[in-house]
Amino acid sequence: MKANPGKGPAPVIIVKKKGGHGGHHGGAWKVAYADFVTAMMALFIVLWLMNSSKQIQEAVGGYFKDPTGTAKQVGSDMVGSDENFVVNHDNMEQLKEQLQRAIKEVPKFDKMKNHIDMTVTNEGLRIELTESAAGTFFDSGSPKISGDGADLIEMLAQELGKLPNKIAIEGHTDSKPYAEGAIYGNWELSADRANATRRFMQSQGLRADQVTQVRGFADQRLRRADAPLDPSNRRISLIVQYLGKKLQPNASTPAEPEHAES
Repeated sequence: MKANPGKGPAPVIIVKKKGGHGGHHGGAWKVAYADFVTAMMALFIVLWLMNSSKQIQEAVGGYFKDPTGTAKQVGSDMVGSDENFVVNHDNMEQLKEQLQRAIKEVPKFDKMKNHIDMTVTNEGLRIELTESAAGTFFDSGSPKISGDGADLIEMLAQELGKLPNKIAIEGHTDSKPYAEGAIYGNWELSADRANATRRFMQSQGLRADQVTQVRGFADQRLRRADAPLDPSNRRISLIVQYLGKKLQPNASTPAEPEHAES
């Protein structure tokens, strides 16, 4: 560079060149990274679901089947039979817990709470409605449903009527005999109470095609074999069957009644 006499040194000019591709693709890696993070989150969720309980898996599956939560409900937190909820071996306990909560809302629950028992068995959910000495669900010695018992049985009919599962109804008595020569006994009473329960429940929400069997066992299946006269032997049993499972008759009724209750 030549100096200009009298004008000082010439200015230095620096020219910077931009990268050939940086300006055009500078943000592409952010999109790729976001996609990668999303895919990893999805993978972690799938792995978590694979190792979670059946109840959680069904809850997540139910959300994708009914994300708006408008499906028909059983009680407050179970999806009804018309949409997703099906009572099977895995969630029969869930039905039991839901019914127990609903029963607490029935008028005079405190009077009946010690006479309601629910057990999950190999047949399904067995609901036992046991009698007291003065009668709880039926008038004493009669197939007529009492006023207090009607409220609870009505609630059960409405709740169970929402399920696709079939129902079997059993009647049981204690071993207290009627007077000698009576033409009505425990066999008739147990069968009549079971059938009266069926009629009432079907009038209150249980579907006409839902009951598969109505059975009277008299005193042949005592709840308390060590105390055959105990009032708790007098009971109605409702069996919510597993889907696809058929109950087989387990007892036959004799032609002539021999026992009865007071």
